[in-house]
Amino acid sequence: MTIITYEEFERVDLRSGTVVKVEEFPKAKKPAFKVWVDFGAQIGILQTSAQVTIHYTPDSMLGRQIVGCVNLGEKNIAGFQSQFLLLGFSDENGAIRLISTDLAVPNGQKLH
Repeated sequence: MTIITYEEFERVDLRSGTVVKVEEFPKAKKPAFKVWVDFGAQIGILQTSAQVTIHYTPDSMLGRQIVGCVNLGEKNIAGFQSQFLLLGFSDENGAIRLISTDLAVPNGQKLH
């Protein structure tokens, strides 16, 4: 385990958002979806690629509140600009289960 300072942690911008659009992503090397998330008025809608096809379908993701890291910069994934990192944990088989909120919170809230 690496210890970081509280100031270092504060620089990681983890925000609440709501999935507003999901598409299949056949160009990705591993099964993935293209995902668009509304992070509120200040940040807006950002897109990413997510390898979450084991536990989720496009329909089951729509409207889901998630947590995303929005300050990592952009990354090109098979010709698609990923603008944030969708956060989750691996299950016992390595498939991702998304982090979400227990109760609804406004889009764009920063994790404290």
